Amino acid sequence: MKISAIDVGSNSVRLATFADGKTLYKRLATTRLGEGLVATGKITPAAIERTAQAIAAFVNDAKAENSTRIHIFATAAVRSAANRQDFLSRVKELCGIDVDVVGGQEEAHLGILGALKGKDGGIIDVGGASTEVTVQRGGQALYSYSADIGTVRLHDIAGRDIKKLQQAAMAKIAEYGEFDASSLDMYAIGGTATTLASVKHKLKVYDPKITDGTVLYADEIYDMSQYILKLSVEEVRKMSGMEPLRADVIGGGCLLTYLVMKHFKVDKITVSESDNLEGYVMLKEGLK
Repeated sequence: MKISAIDVGSNSVRLATFADGKTLYKRLATTRLGEGLVATGKITPAAIERTAQAIAAFVNDAKAENSTRIHIFATAAVRSAANRQDFLSRVKELCGIDVDVVGGQEEAHLGILGALKGKDGGIIDVGGASTEVTVQRGGQALYSYSADIGTVRLHDIAGRDIKKLQQAAMAKIAEYGEFDASSLDMYAIGGTATTLASVKHKLKVYDPKITDGTVLYADEIYDMSQYILKLSVEEVRKMSGMEPLRADVIGGGCLLTYLVMKHFKVDKITVSESDNLEGYVMLKEGLK
């Protein structure tokens, strides 16, 4: 039996298909749903349409693969948009499936469930419009918070100006409060982390078998952020391992990742390809 899940993020839409408790494949479409959300509080009609069409294409792919059930869930961009019903209605019109809009704390729970599968440790999930930090021990949450800052939101606020990016990021990071995660095994999920891993390995073709488990140190993430932000977007786009459609926001995402790590006293993170897609299916399907 195959099960598919579609994650509607602020920067991209992702499809994953599972069978026998294993991830068969993942596919991604960068649609930038959260573009301009900071300025208006609304998703633009163009972003609604291109994202809904991408979801519809993924639903068709899942049906062609004979998936028994197809789940669609959305995160920060949709839950914070004043016109989210316009988006939800358009997806329902195209696909006939209701979108589950998950809250910030639920998003954090899904991420750590998928990445750690019950193990002790924590995650940093830098998304397009929010960043979740969650820590657990013995199956119990020790700390969890979702801050309304991510790569697309940060880019809308500060562009690629290093000083402005740092100021905007630090203003939101202050909301996390005090928590020392230095003694914990910390993992990173999401497109920023996997892209940085791909760049570290200089991959000509993205390979999750290589990026999964990559260790990124805080100092190298900081150095990478400074290097990327001094390049033009076109130069960033040509970097080995770079996802071209992420070139304009990756520098800010890289800096945000470093600043979050520094706040929680984390020296290194391990990139996990297993994330909230796995977590969502595990939760909804009662899988272990």
